[in-house]
Amino acid sequence: MDPSTGSGRGLPATTPLLLEIDLTVVPADPPAGDPLARLAARGRAQRGPLLRALHEAGDDRRVVGLVAKVGGTLPWALAQELRLGVAAFAASGKPTVAWAESFGQGGSDLPAYVLASAFDEVWLQPSGDLNLLGVALETTFLRGALDKLGVEPELEGRYEYKNAVDRITRTELTPAHRESLERLSGSLLERAVADVAAGRGLDAATVRTLVDTGPRTADEARRVGLVDRLGYRDEVYASVRERVGERATLLFADRWRPRRLPSVPSLPGRPRGHVALVEVQGGIVTGASRRGPVGRSVGSDTVAADLRAVLDDDAARALVLHVDSPGGSSVASDTIWREVCRVRDAGKPVIVSMGSYAASGGYYVACPADVVVALPSTLTGSIGVFGGKFVVTELLDRLGLTTGAVEQGARSRMYSSRRPFTAEERERIDVVLDTVYEDFTSRVAQGRGLSREAVEQVARGRVWTGADAYGVGLVDELGGLRDAVRIARERADLPERAPVRPARHVPPLARLGRPRNSEDPRVVTTALPRLDELAAVLGLPPGSELRMPTLTFR
Repeated sequence: MDPSTGSGRGLPATTPLLLEIDLTVVPADPPAGDPLARLAARGRAQRGPLLRALHEAGDDRRVVGLVAKVGGTLPWALAQELRLGVAAFAASGKPTVAWAESFGQGGSDLPAYVLASAFDEVWLQPSGDLNLLGVALETTFLRGALDKLGVEPELEGRYEYKNAVDRITRTELTPAHRESLERLSGSLLERAVADVAAGRGLDAATVRTLVDTGPRTADEARRVGLVDRLGYRDEVYASVRERVGERATLLFADRWRPRRLPSVPSLPGRPRGHVALVEVQGGIVTGASRRGPVGRSVGSDTVAADLRAVLDDDAARALVLHVDSPGGSSVASDTIWREVCRVRDAGKPVIVSMGSYAASGGYYVACPADVVVALPSTLTGSIGVFGGKFVVTELLDRLGLTTGAVEQGARSRMYSSRRPFTAEERERIDVVLDTVYEDFTSRVAQGRGLSREAVEQVARGRVWTGADAYGVGLVDELGGLRDAVRIARERADLPERAPVRPARHVPPLARLGRPRNSEDPRVVTTALPRLDELAAVLGLPPGSELRMPTLTFR
Protein backbone atom coordinates (compact mmCIF):
# COMPACT_ATOMS: atom_id res chain seq x y z
CA MET A 1 0.00 0.00 0.00
CA ASP A 2 1.26 3.50 -0.76
CA PRO A 3 2.48 5.64 2.13
CA SER A 4 0.25 8.32 3.62
CA THR A 5 0.04 11.40 1.44
CA GLY A 6 -1.75 13.76 3.83
CA SER A 7 -4.30 15.85 1.98
CA GLY A 8 -2.61 15.45 -1.37
CA ARG A 9 -1.53 19.11 -1.40
CA GLY A 10 2.16 18.34 -0.95
CA LEU A 11 2.31 16.25 -4.13
CA PRO A 12 3.17 17.50 -7.59
CA ALA A 13 0.13 18.69 -9.51
CA THR A 14 0.66 15.89 -12.02
CA THR A 15 0.49 13.09 -9.42
CA PRO A 16 -2.73 11.10 -9.98
CA LEU A 17 -4.78 10.28 -6.87
CA LEU A 18 -6.82 7.12 -6.36
CA LEU A 19 -9.31 7.79 -3.58
CA GLU A 20 -10.23 4.95 -1.22
CA ILE A 21 -12.79 4.51 1.56
CA ASP A 22 -13.26 1.94 4.29
CA LEU A 23 -17.02 1.74 4.79
CA THR A 24 -16.93 -1.36 7.00
CA VAL A 25 -16.69 1.15 9.86
CA VAL A 26 -19.37 3.83 10.15
CA PRO A 27 -17.82 7.25 9.41
CA ALA A 28 -17.61 9.56 12.40
CA ASP A 29 -19.84 12.62 12.58
CA PRO A 30 -18.77 14.51 15.72
CA PRO A 31 -20.67 17.75 16.46
CA ALA A 32 -18.72 20.86 15.52
CA GLY A 33 -19.02 22.24 19.04
CA ASP A 34 -17.76 19.16 20.88
CA PRO A 35 -13.94 18.94 20.81
CA LEU A 36 -13.86 15.81 22.98
CA ALA A 37 -16.15 14.00 20.54
CA ARG A 38 -13.89 15.04 17.69
CA LEU A 39 -10.87 13.73 19.58
CA ALA A 40 -12.60 10.40 20.21
CA ALA A 41 -13.37 10.10 16.48
CA ARG A 42 -9.72 10.28 15.43
CA GLY A 43 -8.69 7.43 13.20
CA ARG A 44 -12.13 7.09 11.57
CA ALA A 45 -13.27 8.59 8.30
CA GLN A 46 -15.06 11.91 8.83
CA ARG A 47 -18.54 12.01 7.37
CA GLY A 48 -18.55 15.66 6.25
CA PRO A 49 -15.21 15.64 4.38
CA LEU A 50 -16.04 12.22 2.93
CA LEU A 51 -19.30 13.43 1.42
CA ARG A 52 -17.58 16.54 0.13
CA ALA A 53 -14.99 14.43 -1.64
CA LEU A 54 -17.59 12.18 -3.22
CA HIS A 55 -19.52 15.15 -4.59
CA GLU A 56 -16.57 17.33 -5.64
CA ALA A 57 -13.47 15.22 -6.25
CA GLY A 58 -14.79 13.88 -9.54
CA ASP A 59 -14.11 17.34 -11.01
CA ASP A 60 -10.49 17.32 -9.78
CA ARG A 61 -8.17 16.41 -12.65
CA ARG A 62 -5.70 14.84 -10.19
CA VAL A 63 -8.31 12.27 -9.04
CA VAL A 64 -8.48 9.23 -11.32
CA GLY A 65 -10.85 6.85 -9.53
CA LEU A 66 -12.52 5.60 -6.37
CA VAL A 67 -12.22 2.24 -4.60
CA ALA A 68 -14.21 1.37 -1.47
CA LYS A 69 -14.29 -1.54 0.95
CA VAL A 70 -17.89 -2.27 1.94
CA GLY A 71 -19.80 -4.81 4.03
CA GLY A 72 -21.01 -4.81 7.59
CA THR A 73 -23.66 -2.72 9.27
CA LEU A 74 -24.41 0.76 7.94
CA PRO A 75 -27.37 2.93 8.99
CA TRP A 76 -29.93 3.10 6.21
CA ALA A 77 -29.87 6.88 5.94
CA LEU A 78 -26.08 7.05 5.84
CA ALA A 79 -25.92 4.38 3.14
CA GLN A 80 -28.39 6.37 1.04
CA GLU A 81 -26.51 9.65 1.52
CA LEU A 82 -23.23 7.99 0.56
CA ARG A 83 -24.94 6.43 -2.45
CA LEU A 84 -25.88 9.92 -3.67
CA GLY A 85 -22.22 10.87 -3.33
CA VAL A 86 -20.99 7.83 -5.25
CA ALA A 87 -23.45 8.62 -8.04
CA ALA A 88 -22.12 12.20 -8.18
CA PHE A 89 -18.52 10.94 -8.41
CA ALA A 90 -19.42 8.34 -11.05
CA ALA A 91 -21.01 11.07 -13.18
CA SER A 92 -17.47 12.28 -13.90
CA GLY A 93 -16.86 9.09 -15.86
CA LYS A 94 -14.02 7.99 -13.59
CA PRO A 95 -14.06 4.34 -12.44
CA THR A 96 -15.69 3.42 -9.13
CA VAL A 97 -15.09 -0.02 -7.62
CA ALA A 98 -16.59 -1.54 -4.47
CA TRP A 99 -15.22 -4.71 -2.87
CA ALA A 100 -16.28 -6.79 0.12
CA GLU A 101 -14.90 -9.70 2.02
CA SER A 102 -18.51 -10.72 2.65
CA PHE A 103 -22.04 -9.40 2.91
CA GLY A 104 -22.63 -12.03 5.53
CA GLN A 105 -24.03 -10.42 8.67
CA GLY A 106 -27.68 -11.07 7.90
CA GLY A 107 -30.31 -8.58 6.80
CA SER A 108 -28.38 -5.73 8.41
CA ASP A 109 -25.91 -5.95 5.50
CA LEU A 110 -28.57 -4.90 3.00
CA PRO A 111 -27.82 -1.15 3.27
CA ALA A 112 -24.14 -1.88 2.59
CA TYR A 113 -24.99 -3.86 -0.53
CA VAL A 114 -27.43 -1.19 -1.72
CA LEU A 115 -24.54 1.27 -1.43
CA ALA A 116 -22.20 -1.10 -3.30
CA SER A 117 -24.68 -1.38 -6.17
CA ALA A 118 -24.06 2.29 -7.00
CA PHE A 119 -20.44 1.53 -8.01
CA ASP A 120 -19.48 0.64 -11.58
CA GLU A 121 -18.00 -2.66 -10.47
CA VAL A 122 -18.59 -4.87 -7.41
CA TRP A 123 -16.08 -7.49 -6.22
CA LEU A 124 -16.62 -10.19 -3.60
CA GLN A 125 -14.02 -12.38 -1.92
CA PRO A 126 -14.42 -16.01 -3.14
CA SER A 127 -15.05 -17.27 0.41
CA GLY A 128 -17.65 -14.59 1.14
CA ASP A 129 -21.43 -14.68 1.09
CA LEU A 130 -24.11 -12.29 -0.09
CA ASN A 131 -27.00 -12.22 2.38
CA LEU A 132 -29.54 -10.17 0.47
CA LEU A 133 -32.34 -11.12 2.86
CA GLY A 134 -34.74 -8.21 3.07
CA VAL A 135 -35.77 -6.04 6.03
CA ALA A 136 -37.10 -7.07 9.42
CA LEU A 137 -37.98 -4.87 12.40
CA GLU A 138 -37.97 -6.22 15.93
CA THR A 139 -39.34 -4.59 19.08
CA THR A 140 -38.43 -5.79 22.56
CA PHE A 141 -41.34 -5.47 24.97
CA LEU A 142 -40.51 -4.64 28.57
CA ARG A 143 -43.84 -5.34 30.24
CA GLY A 144 -43.12 -8.96 31.15
CA ALA A 145 -39.82 -8.04 32.80
CA LEU A 146 -41.46 -5.16 34.66
CA ASP A 147 -44.14 -7.51 35.97
CA LYS A 148 -41.48 -9.88 37.27
CA LEU A 149 -39.74 -6.98 38.99
CA GLY A 150 -42.93 -5.66 40.51
CA VAL A 151 -42.93 -2.40 38.54
CA GLU A 152 -46.24 -1.08 37.21
CA PRO A 153 -46.06 1.34 34.25
CA GLU A 154 -48.73 4.03 34.36
CA LEU A 155 -48.23 5.65 30.97
CA GLU A 156 -50.64 7.27 28.52
CA GLY A 157 -49.97 8.05 24.86
CA ARG A 158 -51.55 9.95 21.99
CA TYR A 159 -52.56 7.90 20.01
CA GLU A 160 -52.70 4.29 18.83
CA TYR A 161 -49.48 4.50 16.76
CA LYS A 162 -47.40 5.98 19.62
CA ASN A 163 -45.59 2.69 20.04
CA ALA A 164 -43.02 3.91 22.55
CA VAL A 165 -45.77 3.34 25.12
CA ASP A 166 -46.66 -0.12 23.78
CA ARG A 167 -43.16 -1.52 24.27
CA ILE A 168 -43.43 -0.65 27.95
CA THR A 169 -47.08 -1.41 28.70
CA ARG A 170 -47.69 -4.44 26.46
CA THR A 171 -46.16 -7.82 25.70
CA GLU A 172 -46.95 -8.06 21.98
CA LEU A 173 -47.73 -6.04 18.87
CA THR A 174 -51.08 -4.27 18.63
CA PRO A 175 -52.75 -4.13 15.18
CA ALA A 176 -51.71 -0.46 14.81
CA HIS A 177 -48.14 -1.21 15.90
CA ARG A 178 -47.91 -4.09 13.43
CA GLU A 179 -49.38 -1.96 10.63
CA SER A 180 -46.80 0.76 11.24
CA LEU A 181 -43.84 -1.64 11.30
CA GLU A 182 -45.03 -3.48 8.21
CA ARG A 183 -45.20 -0.23 6.27
CA LEU A 184 -41.80 0.93 7.55
CA SER A 185 -40.09 -2.31 6.55
CA GLY A 186 -42.02 -2.42 3.27
CA SER A 187 -40.96 1.10 2.33
CA LEU A 188 -37.31 0.38 3.12
CA LEU A 189 -37.30 -2.81 1.06
CA GLU A 190 -39.11 -1.20 -1.89
CA ARG A 191 -36.46 1.49 -2.10
CA ALA A 192 -33.63 -1.00 -1.68
CA VAL A 193 -34.98 -3.20 -4.48
CA ALA A 194 -35.37 -0.18 -6.78
CA ASP A 195 -31.82 1.03 -6.06
CA VAL A 196 -30.26 -2.40 -6.58
CA ALA A 197 -32.23 -2.90 -9.78
CA ALA A 198 -31.05 0.45 -11.14
CA GLY A 199 -27.45 -0.09 -10.08
CA ARG A 200 -27.11 -3.65 -11.34
CA GLY A 201 -29.17 -3.32 -14.53
CA LEU A 202 -31.83 -5.79 -13.36
CA ASP A 203 -35.59 -5.47 -13.22
CA ALA A 204 -37.23 -4.98 -9.82
CA ALA A 205 -39.13 -8.28 -9.96
CA THR A 206 -35.88 -10.20 -10.47
CA VAL A 207 -34.22 -8.42 -7.55
CA ARG A 208 -37.20 -9.15 -5.29
CA THR A 209 -36.97 -12.84 -6.24
CA LEU A 210 -33.26 -12.82 -5.43
CA VAL A 211 -34.07 -11.30 -2.03
CA ASP A 212 -36.63 -14.00 -1.27
CA THR A 213 -34.34 -16.86 -2.31
CA GLY A 214 -31.05 -15.85 -0.61
CA PRO A 215 -28.51 -16.10 0.85
CA ARG A 216 -25.95 -16.88 -1.83
CA THR A 217 -22.37 -18.00 -2.04
CA ALA A 218 -19.91 -15.74 -3.82
CA ASP A 219 -20.03 -17.78 -7.01
CA GLU A 220 -23.85 -17.86 -6.98
CA ALA A 221 -23.94 -14.08 -6.46
CA ARG A 222 -21.71 -13.61 -9.49
CA ARG A 223 -23.77 -15.93 -11.68
CA VAL A 224 -27.04 -14.07 -10.96
CA GLY A 225 -25.47 -10.66 -11.59
CA LEU A 226 -25.28 -9.28 -8.05
CA VAL A 227 -21.48 -8.99 -8.22
CA ASP A 228 -19.16 -8.64 -11.18
CA ARG A 229 -15.97 -10.38 -10.14
CA LEU A 230 -14.57 -12.59 -7.40
CA GLY A 231 -11.17 -11.85 -5.89
CA TYR A 232 -9.08 -10.69 -2.97
CA ARG A 233 -7.96 -7.21 -2.03
CA ASP A 234 -4.67 -7.40 -3.96
CA GLU A 235 -6.54 -8.51 -7.08
CA VAL A 236 -9.07 -5.68 -6.70
CA TYR A 237 -6.37 -3.01 -6.41
CA ALA A 238 -4.32 -4.52 -9.24
CA SER A 239 -7.38 -4.40 -11.48
CA VAL A 240 -8.13 -0.80 -10.55
CA ARG A 241 -4.54 0.25 -11.21
CA GLU A 242 -4.70 -1.36 -14.65
CA ARG A 243 -7.56 1.05 -15.38
CA VAL A 244 -6.19 4.23 -13.79
CA GLY A 245 -2.43 3.73 -14.10
CA GLU A 246 0.27 2.36 -11.85
CA ARG A 247 1.45 5.85 -10.83
CA ALA A 248 -1.76 6.62 -8.92
CA THR A 249 -1.18 7.40 -5.26
CA LEU A 250 -3.69 6.13 -2.71
CA LEU A 251 -5.45 8.73 -0.58
CA PHE A 252 -8.33 8.27 1.84
CA ALA A 253 -11.25 10.18 0.36
CA ASP A 254 -11.95 12.23 3.48
CA ARG A 255 -8.31 13.47 3.34
CA TRP A 256 -8.84 14.94 -0.11
CA ARG A 257 -9.02 18.73 -0.32
CA PRO A 258 -9.81 20.80 -3.37
CA ARG A 259 -7.00 22.91 -4.74
CA ARG A 260 -7.29 26.48 -3.58
CA LEU A 261 -8.74 28.74 -6.21
CA PRO A 262 -8.65 32.52 -6.24
CA SER A 263 -11.75 34.02 -4.70
CA VAL A 264 -14.33 35.28 -7.13
CA PRO A 265 -15.95 38.61 -6.25
CA SER A 266 -19.71 38.64 -5.92
CA LEU A 267 -21.70 39.82 -8.89
CA PRO A 268 -23.03 43.38 -8.63
CA GLY A 269 -26.23 43.44 -6.63
CA ARG A 270 -25.72 39.92 -5.35
CA PRO A 271 -25.42 39.69 -1.56
CA ARG A 272 -22.34 38.39 0.19
CA GLY A 273 -22.85 35.96 3.02
CA HIS A 274 -22.95 32.36 4.05
CA VAL A 275 -25.29 29.54 5.00
CA ALA A 276 -25.44 28.93 8.75
CA LEU A 277 -25.56 25.33 9.95
CA VAL A 278 -27.19 24.31 13.25
CA GLU A 279 -27.14 20.69 14.44
CA VAL A 280 -29.88 18.93 16.41
CA GLN A 281 -28.24 15.56 17.07
CA GLY A 282 -29.42 13.28 19.88
CA GLY A 283 -32.27 13.14 22.35
CA ILE A 284 -33.81 16.56 22.99
CA VAL A 285 -33.56 17.78 26.59
CA THR A 286 -33.82 21.07 28.46
CA GLY A 287 -30.65 22.96 29.36
CA ALA A 288 -27.27 22.68 27.66
CA SER A 289 -26.18 19.92 25.29
CA ARG A 290 -24.46 17.10 27.13
CA ARG A 291 -22.45 14.01 26.43
CA GLY A 292 -22.50 10.78 28.39
CA PRO A 293 -21.97 7.02 28.22
CA VAL A 294 -25.49 6.39 26.91
CA GLY A 295 -25.29 8.90 24.07
CA ARG A 296 -25.42 12.58 23.31
CA SER A 297 -28.26 14.81 24.45
CA VAL A 298 -28.98 17.99 22.52
CA GLY A 299 -30.03 20.79 24.86
CA SER A 300 -32.64 23.41 24.05
CA ASP A 301 -30.48 26.16 25.60
CA THR A 302 -27.57 25.32 23.30
CA VAL A 303 -29.64 25.03 20.11
CA ALA A 304 -31.69 28.12 20.93
CA ALA A 305 -28.49 30.14 21.43
CA ASP A 306 -27.20 28.86 18.07
CA LEU A 307 -30.42 29.97 16.40
CA ARG A 308 -30.29 33.40 18.06
CA ALA A 309 -26.73 33.75 16.74
CA VAL A 310 -28.04 33.09 13.22
CA LEU A 311 -30.78 35.65 13.72
CA ASP A 312 -28.28 38.31 14.85
CA ASP A 313 -25.69 37.61 12.14
CA ASP A 314 -26.35 39.73 9.06
CA ALA A 315 -23.90 37.61 7.06
CA ALA A 316 -25.93 34.45 7.76
CA ARG A 317 -28.31 34.64 4.81
CA ALA A 318 -29.96 31.26 5.30
CA LEU A 319 -30.18 28.47 7.86
CA VAL A 320 -29.77 24.73 7.39
CA LEU A 321 -31.08 22.88 10.42
CA HIS A 322 -29.65 19.36 10.41
CA VAL A 323 -31.93 17.14 12.50
CA ASP A 324 -30.92 13.64 13.56
CA SER A 325 -33.02 13.03 16.65
CA PRO A 326 -35.67 10.58 17.87
CA GLY A 327 -37.22 13.36 19.96
CA GLY A 328 -37.42 13.96 23.68
CA SER A 329 -38.81 16.63 25.98
CA SER A 330 -41.90 18.41 24.68
CA VAL A 331 -40.91 21.61 26.49
CA ALA A 332 -37.37 21.58 25.08
CA SER A 333 -38.72 20.86 21.57
CA ASP A 334 -41.09 23.81 21.91
CA THR A 335 -38.22 26.09 22.94
CA ILE A 336 -36.26 25.19 19.82
CA TRP A 337 -39.41 25.48 17.65
CA ARG A 338 -39.88 29.08 18.78
CA GLU A 339 -36.35 30.09 17.77
CA VAL A 340 -36.69 28.35 14.37
CA CYS A 341 -39.85 30.39 13.78
CA ARG A 342 -38.03 33.60 14.69
CA VAL A 343 -35.30 32.93 12.12
CA ARG A 344 -37.90 32.14 9.47
CA ASP A 345 -40.02 35.19 10.32
CA ALA A 346 -36.94 37.42 10.01
CA GLY A 347 -36.89 36.54 6.31
CA LYS A 348 -33.98 34.10 6.38
CA PRO A 349 -34.77 30.87 4.50
CA VAL A 350 -34.88 27.87 6.84
CA ILE A 351 -34.09 24.50 5.27
CA VAL A 352 -34.24 21.30 7.33
CA SER A 353 -32.08 18.30 6.45
CA MET A 354 -33.13 15.08 8.17
CA GLY A 355 -30.66 12.30 8.96
CA SER A 356 -31.48 8.83 10.27
CA TYR A 357 -34.21 10.17 12.57
CA ALA A 358 -36.35 13.26 12.68
CA ALA A 359 -39.22 11.85 14.68
CA SER A 360 -41.54 13.23 17.31
CA GLY A 361 -39.66 16.12 18.94
CA GLY A 362 -37.23 15.97 16.03
CA TYR A 363 -40.10 16.60 13.64
CA TYR A 364 -41.63 19.20 15.97
CA VAL A 365 -38.57 21.46 15.60
CA ALA A 366 -38.47 20.85 11.83
CA CYS A 367 -42.08 21.53 10.87
CA PRO A 368 -41.90 25.37 10.63
CA ALA A 369 -39.10 25.24 8.01
CA ASP A 370 -39.57 26.65 4.51
CA VAL A 371 -38.32 23.38 2.99
CA VAL A 372 -37.94 19.96 4.64
CA VAL A 373 -35.49 17.52 3.01
CA ALA A 374 -35.31 13.87 4.09
CA LEU A 375 -33.51 10.77 2.94
CA PRO A 376 -35.80 7.98 1.74
CA SER A 377 -35.13 5.93 4.89
CA THR A 378 -35.31 8.77 7.43
CA LEU A 379 -37.63 7.73 10.26
CA THR A 380 -39.85 10.76 10.64
CA GLY A 381 -43.25 11.91 11.83
CA SER A 382 -44.36 10.16 15.02
CA ILE A 383 -46.56 13.17 15.69
CA GLY A 384 -47.76 12.23 19.16
CA VAL A 385 -46.92 12.36 22.85
CA PHE A 386 -46.78 10.13 25.89
CA GLY A 387 -46.14 10.55 29.59
CA GLY A 388 -46.72 9.12 33.04
CA LYS A 389 -44.66 7.30 35.65
CA PHE A 390 -43.63 3.90 37.00
CA VAL A 391 -44.97 2.57 40.29
CA VAL A 392 -42.39 0.48 42.16
CA THR A 393 -44.38 -0.33 45.32
CA GLU A 394 -44.40 -4.08 44.71
CA LEU A 395 -40.69 -4.09 43.94
CA LEU A 396 -39.93 -2.25 47.17
CA ASP A 397 -42.13 -4.67 49.12
CA ARG A 398 -40.19 -7.63 47.69
CA LEU A 399 -36.97 -5.99 48.79
CA GLY A 400 -38.33 -5.36 52.25
CA LEU A 401 -38.27 -1.60 51.81
CA THR A 402 -41.09 0.45 53.29
CA THR A 403 -42.02 4.08 52.76
CA GLY A 404 -43.02 6.75 55.19
CA ALA A 405 -44.36 10.02 53.81
CA VAL A 406 -46.08 13.23 54.74
CA GLU A 407 -47.72 15.52 52.23
CA GLN A 408 -49.01 19.05 52.20
CA GLY A 409 -51.31 19.52 49.25
CA ALA A 410 -53.73 16.96 47.91
CA ARG A 411 -51.50 16.08 44.92
CA SER A 412 -48.00 16.70 46.24
CA ARG A 413 -47.17 13.01 45.67
CA MET A 414 -48.84 12.82 42.27
CA TYR A 415 -45.62 11.80 40.50
CA SER A 416 -44.28 9.68 43.32
CA SER A 417 -43.25 6.21 42.20
CA ARG A 418 -44.44 4.83 45.55
CA ARG A 419 -48.15 4.99 44.69
CA PRO A 420 -50.39 4.87 41.59
CA PHE A 421 -52.28 7.81 40.12
CA THR A 422 -55.72 8.54 41.50
CA ALA A 423 -58.66 8.86 39.10
CA GLU A 424 -58.55 12.65 39.43
CA GLU A 425 -54.82 12.71 38.72
CA ARG A 426 -55.30 10.60 35.62
CA GLU A 427 -57.79 13.17 34.36
CA ARG A 428 -55.14 15.88 34.72
CA ILE A 429 -52.58 13.73 32.90
CA ASP A 430 -55.06 13.34 30.05
CA VAL A 431 -55.57 17.10 29.88
CA VAL A 432 -51.82 17.71 29.67
CA LEU A 433 -51.27 15.09 26.97
CA ASP A 434 -54.26 16.31 24.95
CA THR A 435 -52.92 19.86 25.12
CA VAL A 436 -49.45 18.86 23.94
CA TYR A 437 -50.89 16.77 21.12
CA GLU A 438 -53.19 19.64 20.09
CA ASP A 439 -50.24 22.05 20.01
CA PHE A 440 -48.10 19.60 18.05
CA THR A 441 -50.68 18.92 15.36
CA SER A 442 -51.60 22.63 15.12
CA ARG A 443 -47.99 23.59 14.52
CA VAL A 444 -47.52 20.88 11.92
CA ALA A 445 -50.65 22.09 10.11
CA GLN A 446 -49.45 25.68 10.19
CA GLY A 447 -45.87 24.91 9.24
CA ARG A 448 -46.67 22.44 6.47
CA GLY A 449 -49.66 24.31 5.07
CA LEU A 450 -52.01 21.40 5.73
CA SER A 451 -55.50 21.24 7.15
CA ARG A 452 -55.97 19.88 10.65
CA GLU A 453 -57.86 16.96 9.18
CA ALA A 454 -54.99 16.13 6.84
CA VAL A 455 -52.50 16.26 9.71
CA GLU A 456 -54.66 14.00 11.84
CA GLN A 457 -54.58 11.39 9.09
CA VAL A 458 -50.78 11.19 9.24
CA ALA A 459 -50.30 11.88 12.96
CA ARG A 460 -51.59 9.80 15.91
CA GLY A 461 -48.00 8.84 16.76
CA ARG A 462 -47.23 7.07 13.49
CA VAL A 463 -43.63 6.80 12.23
CA TRP A 464 -43.00 7.12 8.48
CA THR A 465 -39.98 6.61 6.28
CA GLY A 466 -38.81 9.72 4.44
CA ALA A 467 -40.12 8.28 1.17
CA ASP A 468 -43.61 7.78 2.61
CA ALA A 469 -43.46 11.11 4.49
CA TYR A 470 -42.83 12.78 1.15
CA GLY A 471 -45.93 11.12 -0.24
CA VAL A 472 -48.17 12.38 2.59
CA GLY A 473 -46.86 15.95 2.67
CA LEU A 474 -44.62 15.86 5.75
CA VAL A 475 -41.49 16.24 3.61
CA ASP A 476 -40.86 18.49 0.58
CA GLU A 477 -37.89 16.84 -1.10
CA LEU A 478 -35.87 13.63 -0.90
CA GLY A 479 -32.14 14.13 -0.57
CA GLY A 480 -29.22 14.65 1.76
CA LEU A 481 -27.50 17.48 3.57
CA ARG A 482 -25.86 18.78 0.40
CA ASP A 483 -29.25 19.07 -1.25
CA ALA A 484 -30.47 21.14 1.69
CA VAL A 485 -27.43 23.42 1.38
CA ARG A 486 -28.04 23.83 -2.34
CA ILE A 487 -31.65 24.83 -1.70
CA ALA A 488 -30.58 27.27 1.03
CA ARG A 489 -28.15 29.00 -1.34
CA GLU A 490 -30.79 29.23 -4.02
CA ARG A 491 -33.41 30.62 -1.63
CA ALA A 492 -30.96 33.22 -0.29
CA ASP A 493 -29.66 34.12 -3.78
CA LEU A 494 -26.15 33.13 -2.76
CA PRO A 495 -23.44 31.86 -5.13
CA GLU A 496 -23.05 28.12 -5.64
CA ARG A 497 -19.84 28.12 -3.62
CA ALA A 498 -21.09 30.31 -0.78
CA PRO A 499 -19.56 28.92 2.45
CA VAL A 500 -21.42 26.88 5.05
CA ARG A 501 -20.46 27.78 8.60
CA PRO A 502 -21.51 26.67 12.09
CA ALA A 503 -23.77 29.21 13.74
CA ARG A 504 -21.17 29.86 16.43
CA HIS A 505 -17.47 29.14 16.59
CA VAL A 506 -15.53 28.94 19.84
CA PRO A 507 -11.85 27.91 20.02
CA PRO A 508 -11.42 24.66 22.02
CA LEU A 509 -9.51 26.31 24.88
CA ALA A 510 -12.13 29.02 25.23
CA ARG A 511 -14.74 26.36 25.90
CA LEU A 512 -13.05 25.57 29.20
CA GLY A 513 -14.11 28.92 30.62
CA ARG A 514 -17.41 29.69 32.28
CA PRO A 515 -19.94 31.49 30.04
CA ARG A 516 -20.40 35.16 30.90
CA ASN A 517 -24.13 35.20 30.15
CA SER A 518 -26.90 33.29 28.39
CA GLU A 519 -25.75 34.57 24.98
CA ASP A 520 -22.14 33.44 25.44
CA PRO A 521 -21.36 30.88 22.70
CA ARG A 522 -19.38 28.65 25.03
CA VAL A 523 -21.11 25.31 25.55
CA VAL A 524 -21.07 23.51 28.88
CA THR A 525 -20.94 19.72 28.63
CA THR A 526 -20.93 17.19 31.43
CA ALA A 527 -19.44 13.71 31.54
CA LEU A 528 -22.69 12.17 32.76
CA PRO A 529 -26.30 12.93 31.85
CA ARG A 530 -28.83 13.92 34.48
CA LEU A 531 -30.96 11.13 35.92
CA ASP A 532 -34.04 12.30 34.03
CA GLU A 533 -32.04 12.17 30.77
CA LEU A 534 -30.82 8.65 31.55
CA ALA A 535 -34.43 7.57 32.06
CA ALA A 536 -35.37 9.17 28.76
CA VAL A 537 -32.60 7.35 26.88
CA LEU A 538 -33.78 4.06 28.34
CA GLY A 539 -37.32 4.80 27.20
CA LEU A 540 -38.60 5.42 30.72
CA PRO A 541 -39.25 9.18 30.69
CA PRO A 542 -41.18 11.19 33.28
CA GLY A 543 -43.51 13.96 32.15
CA SER A 544 -44.58 14.64 28.56
CA GLU A 545 -42.35 13.21 25.88
CA LEU A 546 -42.23 13.55 22.12
CA ARG A 547 -40.20 10.43 21.37
CA MET A 548 -40.31 7.64 18.81
CA PRO A 549 -40.14 3.94 19.74
CA THR A 550 -36.92 1.97 19.74
CA LEU A 551 -36.56 -0.29 16.69
CA THR A 552 -34.04 -3.04 15.98
CA PHE A 553 -33.26 -3.73 12.32
CA ARG A 554 -32.62 -7.31 11.32
